[in-house]
Amino acid sequence: MVDLTFTPHIEILSAEDVPRRRQWSDADKIRLVEESYRGHRQVSATARQHGISRGLLTVWRRQYRNGELSMASGAAFVPVKMAADVDAQPPRREDPAVQLEIVLKNGRRLLVPSSVEPDALARLLPILEGK
Repeated sequence: MVDLTFTPHIEILSAEDVPRRRQWSDADKIRLVEESYRGHRQVSATARQHGISRGLLTVWRRQYRNGELSMASGAAFVPVKMAADVDAQPPRREDPAVQLEIVLKNGRRLLVPSSVEPDALARLLPILEGK
């Protein structure tokens, strides 16, 4: 006797089976963005390596450039060198080719000439950090 009853196999998909979106911290985003800036044509390779879309990494890069990505606000150590006697320092040379790179807490990078006045820089940094 032949059984002519067809019973298809049914698979029920549930939203609970699908993993939720990943939550990326700002520190992880900054790490991936900085990794994507190393070398030539690294956006696609970095995105592929970490399993994210190239478009998402491009958005993070734009946020990084605009200073919208910031490291977690908390205690941080900043290397500081204290001079024994301020008057004992030799006078600064006015060399326009020498620049200082300052990396702010929010990820922004600031290039200033070495001849910048410390008082002017002290007034400018809190504004750039968004305080």
